[in-house]
Amino acid sequence: MSRGNLTIRRSDALHGETTVPGDKSISHRAVLFGAIAQGVSHVRDWLAAGDTEASLRSIQALGVHVERPKENELIIHGGKLRPADAPLNLANAGTGIRLLAGIMAGQSFESVLDGSKQLRRRPMKRIVTPLQMMQANINAVGGFAPLYIKPSVLHGITYKMPVASAQVKSAVLLAGLYAKGATAIVQPGPARDHTERMLQSAGADVVVDGDTIVITPNGALRPFDLTVPGDISSAAFLIVAALIVPGSDVTIKHVNLNPTRTGLLDVLQAMDADISITATGSEAGEPVGDIHVRHSVLKGVEIGGDVVVRMIDEFPILMVAALCAEGETIVRDAKELRVKETDRLAVMTSELTKMGADITETEDGFHITGPQVLVGTTVESHDDHRIAMSLAVAGLLADGETVIDEGECAGDSFPGFVDTLRYLGAQV
Repeated sequence: MSRGNLTIRRSDALHGETTVPGDKSISHRAVLFGAIAQGVSHVRDWLAAGDTEASLRSIQALGVHVERPKENELIIHGGKLRPADAPLNLANAGTGIRLLAGIMAGQSFESVLDGSKQLRRRPMKRIVTPLQMMQANINAVGGFAPLYIKPSVLHGITYKMPVASAQVKSAVLLAGLYAKGATAIVQPGPARDHTERMLQSAGADVVVDGDTIVITPNGALRPFDLTVPGDISSAAFLIVAALIVPGSDVTIKHVNLNPTRTGLLDVLQAMDADISITATGSEAGEPVGDIHVRHSVLKGVEIGGDVVVRMIDEFPILMVAALCAEGETIVRDAKELRVKETDRLAVMTSELTKMGADITETEDGFHITGPQVLVGTTVESHDDHRIAMSLAVAGLLADGETVIDEGECAGDSFPGFVDTLRYLGAQV
């Protein structure tokens, strides 16, 4: 389906106080966990976006009744799932299909999980392998969607993950809810821990000891009452925009500050970014706070190792920040970017090059020496929301006009992105 274009012009200083939509990772989990919890769960400030709506439609197709008093408020009547009448369509939602696979592996009926052409290009062997080790009857032709799942008796395993991945870890933990015996996961390094936090808050027996997570089945999840905090991956675009547009001063309220997600903040502060954080509380075990950002003269930095996992979705926008930084920015250990919605290393390099950028792409990262001058032109989003928003932020500094083909895909994770930029003073 074609989406509308987005036009950006060079902008003056951004000012104001704003919020960002609910955390995408938590919104996916709220829908899926609410579906299998025994009772009624209430979710407020839920992210109503393309990917999360696909997860919602899937649980509704599985017989879960969901009331929706407002677009971003859900009342989920969880409990027993029933067979869907057709394959479940997860659209572009990689989180949705991988987490749902773990749940469906433990059901007493067959299911098929599918999605868009884009989703069918994303690797599924990484979840199929450990689920098959648990004796799940799950298959993916060629290692890609659609996923075909039949009933089986699951058994707990100890799984050493070859690569730190929240989606893989979550799929195995969710299957572990239905397994005989405990399931242990050993991570090679840190990965997002939203699943562990939310399962614990819903009464699951989940024990975290360093890089090892153990889940022991102990009955149905409890329903929950949750206000979803703002998504730091969405806030990232406003943060970098404020840092690179001269004179800017922006505050983003009520943002999820889970330490497994704040790698970009650490890297930007190492680049001399003027960012201050005020903690304001917690929500379902997730720390929440306000982020205040002022325009800064950034400097180049080297990035690799564990911090990469903590900011894997933010590398497209980091590329834009690096173009504005003085000196060389070197990124390594980010090969995972090649199997996101698009090959984000290749796509960002290609599209920013059209704007006059000089970027050296490597197998697992990139080298950028800045600051560089960008020129407005026509670029492509490749139907990838984070590519679209990163190019939009680059357009705020580019000479002339930048037109992003199918830029409206930004709504997949940040509904109201354009309106928020305009509110802060951007020429969009």
